[in-house]
Amino acid sequence: MENESQTRKDRIDKKLSGWTILHHHKGMDTSVLECHAVEEYPTKDGEADYALFVDGKILGIIEGKKVSIGAQNVLEQAKRYSRALGGVPFLYSSNGESIYFLDTRDPKNISRKIAQFHTKEAMLEMLQKEKARAYSWMENNPVQPAQLRHYQKEAILSIENAIKEGHREMLVAMATGTGKTFMIVAEIYRLLESMLGKRILFLVDRRALAAQAVQTLHSFTTPQGKKLNQEYEVYYQQFQKNDLEEQKSFDLQTLPNSYLTHPNSSHTFVYVCTIQRMAINLFGKQVEYEDEDAAILNIPIHAFDVIIADECHRGYTTKETGLWRQVLEYFDAIKIGLTATPAPHSLSLFKNVVYRYTTEQAVLDGYLVDYEAIKIKSNVRIYGAFLRPGEQVGVVDTVTGQEIYDELEDERAFSTEEIETKITAPESNRQIIKEIARYALEWEARTGHFPKTLIFAANDLPHISHADQLVRLCKEEFQRGDDFVCKITSSATVDRPLQKIREFRNRPNPGIVVTVDMLSTGVDIPVLEFIVFLRPVKSRILWVQMLGRGTRRCSEIHKTHFTIFDCFDGTLIEYFRNTTDFTVALPAKEVIPISQLIEHIAQDKDRESNTNLFIKRLHRIENTMSAKAREQFARYIPDGDMGRFARELPDRLQDDFTQTVKLLQNKNFQELLVHYPKPKKEFLIGYEVEDHVTSECLIGHLKPQDYLDSFSHFIREKQNEIEAVQVLLERPKAWNPEVLEDLQRRLEENKFPKQELQKAYSVVYKKSLADIISMVKHATREESPIYNSQERVDRAMQKIMENKTFTQEQQQWLSLIREHLVRNLTIALQDFDSMPIFERKGGLRKVRQVFEGQLEKLIEEINYFIAA
Repeated sequence: MENESQTRKDRIDKKLSGWTILHHHKGMDTSVLECHAVEEYPTKDGEADYALFVDGKILGIIEGKKVSIGAQNVLEQAKRYSRALGGVPFLYSSNGESIYFLDTRDPKNISRKIAQFHTKEAMLEMLQKEKARAYSWMENNPVQPAQLRHYQKEAILSIENAIKEGHREMLVAMATGTGKTFMIVAEIYRLLESMLGKRILFLVDRRALAAQAVQTLHSFTTPQGKKLNQEYEVYYQQFQKNDLEEQKSFDLQTLPNSYLTHPNSSHTFVYVCTIQRMAINLFGKQVEYEDEDAAILNIPIHAFDVIIADECHRGYTTKETGLWRQVLEYFDAIKIGLTATPAPHSLSLFKNVVYRYTTEQAVLDGYLVDYEAIKIKSNVRIYGAFLRPGEQVGVVDTVTGQEIYDELEDERAFSTEEIETKITAPESNRQIIKEIARYALEWEARTGHFPKTLIFAANDLPHISHADQLVRLCKEEFQRGDDFVCKITSSATVDRPLQKIREFRNRPNPGIVVTVDMLSTGVDIPVLEFIVFLRPVKSRILWVQMLGRGTRRCSEIHKTHFTIFDCFDGTLIEYFRNTTDFTVALPAKEVIPISQLIEHIAQDKDRESNTNLFIKRLHRIENTMSAKAREQFARYIPDGDMGRFARELPDRLQDDFTQTVKLLQNKNFQELLVHYPKPKKEFLIGYEVEDHVTSECLIGHLKPQDYLDSFSHFIREKQNEIEAVQVLLERPKAWNPEVLEDLQRRLEENKFPKQELQKAYSVVYKKSLADIISMVKHATREESPIYNSQERVDRAMQKIMENKTFTQEQQQWLSLIREHLVRNLTIALQDFDSMPIFERKGGLRKVRQVFEGQLEKLIEEINYFIAA
């Protein structure tokens, strides 16, 4: 067992590279020590394991323990030595593997884990940092610029308050499309100006997001009227020319490596970088990443003061999450995560959600648009495909792409999960595309422009690509030229995908893009109006991100909403309808290599668990091996029977552990376990599979009738709480514009906006543009008639005219009042001076004269008959 002395010599000393280690001796002159770690340094309360001297002053104490002891609580001992020396600012504890650090200068500080010991330069910089001055600057300088929206300002203030309270990890959750990047760039400027942050790292996980960050940084105007990069150094990793927007001319500066390896307090800059490149800089080529010339660098932990992690929800597997965690935990910096969809793994990285702005709130505030849903029912997508004997099928070799035609001898059934993985039904896909085309052409006829459409395909695999099939079918169905439809995926067959994204966003063509997941997150396409789900989605995070592609407003096309098509009969919408921000699955675990499982078994490490995992893997091999594989395995196991070998393995290990492990560790056997011959994969094309495809509009994620049932339940339940409903049902004489406004507001807050209710009434009751009064009354009494605004107003005005005589001038005014009511359903005296229709005729003073003192009574009667 390793003792404390060995730990210090073999582990802690190595982590003190850059420091000169000396053993304390009597009469030592510490005033000449510039960057030294003095062992066994005496204090009034015992000997400190290491005292760190910088320019003759003791700035740090390290307390070391053997590797088997946890390091965190050992800081208590370092605190005792610090007090004995009159207050040493920086304390460390370590067991050679983990390091904990505490800055004692502020009693509110708490200890934290760090990846390395601080360098001399880091210590001097921490001493010189004037946090109080920075906090004072933030308090005395209001958040700018003026174009920041209220919630963006609130997010900035929440970040700054969290920093002042001592938080070093924080998460900002803002809905997709609400301007997270612009908000954080404004905050970056404030961090630079206040000098709280001088070296800021802006981390993203894809070049497309890096390019967007570049453009936002270059377009940001400071309160002095300059661009941010004119006041501060802004650096980027190397981009290719087609990574950036067309007609955007930037002076792109690449960060000198010395800024990373030798951070200097005189450096003040922002660096935009992908997580993959930074991981290579820190840990070497453990990461596969295209187009990178990055190399491993010796970067100290204080290279950055602040790290911004954009789209930090990303990481659908343990490997991806681990990459973020490795990089973020390496640096000793304030870390701010940005996301639209908080997930457990992002919460574990950033600890605190300091601000949240939801999609629902953004829609209510008018910054985002909501969506309408169309569910498309395809029998093939819901029930699977069934092939009968004698049917002609295409059989595709998934390796070469060669297709031969065959006639089935036996019936075969394919489940819904096997559609587009083991079989495709072109006619099913064609019928679905025809149904989407019907909606698209109706949209074009109504609005004058084709709805930009994004289709999520199931896959883009070589030779059996669902994406390629959909591109072909769309081209054939729409007949608008080859450039009207394109594929944008991560496939090597896609030429310049980022350029294609820009064309989709900025040009008429393409009008339709087919993707798998490349456009699922982080790409802004405000003109997008149709999103088609032809791939199953299991992750709530991915679902929300996909929907987020359509939420952005676009004034150029007068966008009021976008439409989603659930091609699985609405089951995707139903599955995710009631999920909350945190009810998501943890990232999928990465498969442990067979060689590693075997090594764990050989070392008797958690043998039962690892043996069970290995047995499951053997059964998987049994189910996917070819006859040739069985022959090859027969060299190692009886008859090459993998199933029997798997079942007997626990007994073999029990009876003869040494020989069994020797077989398992055989390199040739392990190689065969990984690369065993598999049966030739075939993919079928069911040319004769027929499909019945229909579609239905959904309102508020529900069928129209279900939506109206929900509305009726709401009105009946709340009729004694909502005064406007009481007025309509019991006190119609009190009907006025304020009551109408309150009613509309309460309905919108509870997801019953007038437009959605009108759509439902149109579908269920065949009544177009039902007025809000009719809908509320009908919700409580089904026999109540349903009028549109014009019918209700004409009915009220007829009652006003009954048994009364009006002059010609009064009738002219009544005609104007009727016109106003059709639009507004109520009227008040002040309307006569605020509405142009009345102002042009003389306003309130004139109308009072015309009705000879009876105007107030007339208005009261009109409002009563409208509401009655």
